[in-house]
Amino acid sequence: MKEITLKSPLDMHLHLRDEEMLKLVTPLTTQTFAGAVIMPNLVPPVDTLEALVSYRERITAALGDDVFKPYMALFFRDYSEAELAAAKDEMIGIKLYPAGATTNSEAGVKALDAVEPTFKMMEEMGIPLMVHGETHGFVMDREKEFLASYEYLAKKFPKLQITMEHITTADAVDLMGKYENLRATVTLQHLIITLDDVAGGMLNPHLFCKPIAKRPEDREALLQAALDANPSLMFGSDSAPHPLSKKECCGCAAGVFTAPLALARLAQLFDKHDKLENLQDFVSGNAQRLYGITPLEKKVKLENTPFEVPSAYTGHGQHVVPMHAGETLDWSVTHIS
Repeated sequence: MKEITLKSPLDMHLHLRDEEMLKLVTPLTTQTFAGAVIMPNLVPPVDTLEALVSYRERITAALGDDVFKPYMALFFRDYSEAELAAAKDEMIGIKLYPAGATTNSEAGVKALDAVEPTFKMMEEMGIPLMVHGETHGFVMDREKEFLASYEYLAKKFPKLQITMEHITTADAVDLMGKYENLRATVTLQHLIITLDDVAGGMLNPHLFCKPIAKRPEDREALLQAALDANPSLMFGSDSAPHPLSKKECCGCAAGVFTAPLALARLAQLFDKHDKLENLQDFVSGNAQRLYGITPLEKKVKLENTPFEVPSAYTGHGQHVVPMHAGETLDWSVTHIS
């Protein structure tokens, strides 16, 4: 029997949605994670202090007695200095979406140079920037094309801490180590799948997400960086629940739901490659150091005993299909304290 106990695991990129969906999916993260960075792309977006505080209260109500801290983020817009000063201590950073690049991002940024004053204020005030890094080019090239924008930001604002969210390419892994103020998150699915798993045979809508999964060599670069606990890389699930009616339909919504199985699947993956000793840094240590945070105390014990992933998670009038639905994983969470 193999086992590992993770201390205060963190998910540095999480979607909890709102209303009834929030009530269903929040406990599926808060049971096993000590904290998570909550994405602000609601409708309307979380782009005021009042909206941020209200959203945090709804999350807190949904998590029950679980030991968990929601690290809140604001949706990027052209903020005033007074707005940033008032919100600074209530958030972990600001999330930038290129307009229309992903779910609920229509109010995002159209031109980076037009919002440079906000970047400068964030740099001076020590507020991290988190970026969905895609252009509107050909779908397989969108992240690669955006890398030049990361370099522009990293060089022009050298004290601005910039997180490249959910990276999917070997080029992004290479760039991550080039500038001291660049770091990245990577999802579970991008460590496991390629585009072939999504659309190589029958289309699998439950593996469709943005950025889209790439080529095998990209997956291998991401996986190697995660297994090595690259000090600039953090786990961010980008777990993104959608109702079944939005996934199994024409015009499939982008997002893979991994929250309930994330730690078990990561343990299985790291064990397969004899790298279990690096899982702690990947799911907590690196994030604590890079963001300067001290999470709530929580210990999650995992063992290599079977875990059957439910075919769906239901409740509050919602029905969400997870990654690996109906499959049996080799590892499972056995104790939380």
